[in-house]
Amino acid sequence: MTTGYKWRKSSRSSQSTACVEVAGDIPGGTAVRDSKDPNGPELVLTPAVFTAFVRAVKSGRLDLS
Repeated sequence: MTTGYKWRKSSRSSQSTACVEVAGDIPGGTAVRDSKDPNGPELVLTPAVFTAFVRAVKSGRLDLS
């Protein structure tokens, strides 16, 4: 687990229980974690992978409901 990142939640996070937080102040990447488990695992993604992740989320491809 990392420390010192500036985590932020989406402005839409109050509308859902399935939220992630991101930290973009990481050299060469963006970190993602579950907002309900701030001490849990963190994924650090390269810019290209983060862009693909955001596109997949927006398109609904990762919707498990």
